[in-house]
Amino acid sequence: MKPLVVYTDPFWALENGAVNPALAAVERDVFGDKVDLRFGVVENGAYVKSGERFVDNLRGASALAIYRAQMTEEVFAAIRGDVKVIGRQGVGYDNIGLPFLEPNGIFGFNVPDYCVDEVSTHTMSLVLALERHVCLQNDHLKRGQWDIYDGGYPRRLQGLTVGIIGLGRIGKATAQKIRNFYGKVISYDPYIHGDHMIGYGVQKRHTLPDLLAEADVVILHCLLNDETKNLVGDSFLGHMKDDALLVNTARGGLVDPKAVHDALAAGRIGGYASDVFSPEDPNDHEWNRKLLQFDQVIVTSHRAFLSADSELSQRRRVAEEILHVLETGRPPRWGSLTE
Repeated sequence: MKPLVVYTDPFWALENGAVNPALAAVERDVFGDKVDLRFGVVENGAYVKSGERFVDNLRGASALAIYRAQMTEEVFAAIRGDVKVIGRQGVGYDNIGLPFLEPNGIFGFNVPDYCVDEVSTHTMSLVLALERHVCLQNDHLKRGQWDIYDGGYPRRLQGLTVGIIGLGRIGKATAQKIRNFYGKVISYDPYIHGDHMIGYGVQKRHTLPDLLAEADVVILHCLLNDETKNLVGDSFLGHMKDDALLVNTARGGLVDPKAVHDALAAGRIGGYASDVFSPEDPNDHEWNRKLLQFDQVIVTSHRAFLSADSELSQRRRVAEEILHVLETGRPPRWGSLTE
């Protein structure tokens, strides 16, 4: 009997609000006839990512490929003894149920480097759009309002400092790109030594308040975990400069949206740009929705990772690692989250 691989919620498999198995060409190229494929349950044009129907669809699986679905303790109780490996189709792994993998004898992995160029470029796009008031000018001019001073005077960047929180792969790539525009790049990351940062033209700041007090732009490139959840709250924002910009291309759960809303309303920060929210669509959350009303807020739909090349690479690598584990019983070769 062939092992069953379940793709719980792959956006790339949706067409006109339903799963189209023919879109799994990359996966079938990798797996051949060695496995059977099953896709997630779709309701009203969207994947069901929790509850009884979600769990029932996982039964009999030897491997899971997850995207935004949350692997909870209850899910692990249902798949224990059957699933050998869970692959996260992305960089972050906050939804893979990290504490439950090893106790249940399940390998887990992510793809930590498939979209480094895309996310760092998207980050740059958001920063520069805020600095030059591009979105405001675009929206107003399309409505017939021609005014070179609409949005106020942009800042001269060479005299400003960028602060990056989290100097991993994507943080380093952003630092390399953004240093061509700004006068100084600093970073707070307690897990990266200052000597390492210097190699990327970045100066280390040893405390978060020190970075926030100095930075004219604050960029979030850190992981979401118990230590960083709601990192951006009233205290964090209170340490920022009144005209500083905040940009999040990491995880929505890093930010308390009410705190950002209140800071913007009071003029305590200069602007906010985000590609990520919790829940995913900011329109589905009261305070995220209120953020959309500000001219100095720019948002995108969690697509910083996206390019045709990055998506195809991620899909192929997830399939290859799943097949490797199923055929050999050995841990994933790349991005392994378990021993």
